[in-house]
Amino acid sequence: MLGEVLEGLNIDATGRYVDATFGRGGHSRAILSSLSAEGRLLGLDRDPLAVAAGQGLAAEDSRFSMKYARFSQLEGVLAEQGWNRIDGVLLDVGVSSPQLDEAQRGFSFMRDGPLDMRMDPSQGPSAEQWLAKASEDEITEVLKTYGEERFGRRIARAVVETRETCPLQTTRQLVQLVETAQPVKEKHKHPATRTFQAIRIFINNELDELVMALRQSLSVLAPGGRLAVISFHSLEDRIVKRFFRDQAKGKPLPRGLPVTDDQLERGLKLVSKAVRASEAEINVNPRARSAVLRVAERLA
Repeated sequence: MLGEVLEGLNIDATGRYVDATFGRGGHSRAILSSLSAEGRLLGLDRDPLAVAAGQGLAAEDSRFSMKYARFSQLEGVLAEQGWNRIDGVLLDVGVSSPQLDEAQRGFSFMRDGPLDMRMDPSQGPSAEQWLAKASEDEITEVLKTYGEERFGRRIARAVVETRETCPLQTTRQLVQLVETAQPVKEKHKHPATRTFQAIRIFINNELDELVMALRQSLSVLAPGGRLAVISFHSLEDRIVKRFFRDQAKGKPLPRGLPVTDDQLERGLKLVSKAVRASEAEINVNPRARSAVLRVAERLA
């Protein structure tokens, strides 16, 4: 969705922008192509491999700099950078294609590898470590809350029973366990999709990080600055949609109360309706089929 992102950000060639999920730099390179020599772009990522890729780009282009940081560190990183206000922020939420494609990262139920799932392998417990100790109730809650998995209890019970005799150490083991535990399979969806999504979101605290990124983006954007967010599943998109809606409405007040528009303290205005990937892009990149782009502009 490169074209849609660039259009949504409405890039000022001399502006300052943040790509808060650098990945392997596809969006960053597109943004840099729209900046003049005076423009600046800051890349953030919590994945050390992505940071290394970003440092390579920084060595090639003086307009770009790369920082090792999570969403929740946005304000602090910008303060260190000396940027008081910026002209745009891009959040490309969720797991990246390189993370899915590398079996050793443990994100994919299609490839066998260590049961890790950490975006930053140096921080926090892996999926394997968590599943080895979590209670049946805890696992059930995670699967239902973050994966909307209706067979969460059955899968959680299977995890607890299995680990007593055979520790879960690989993605293939978890996939086979889920397939056995599910009495009914969804059409056109791999049985392990919801389970892997739920555990990954929990391990990486993704939804809380997203909420903090949205709030901090509002604080650092200059009036007229744009916030563009790409999400890939309903839980993420719901958070973004509600945040944009609430900021566009302003603070809640009793009906009929005579107030001026300024008194509503609106933070954002919606730039467009949700944008989805075109059929042509989906044909090239099937993972884009669930992508949703929302864009809003900071009010004064």
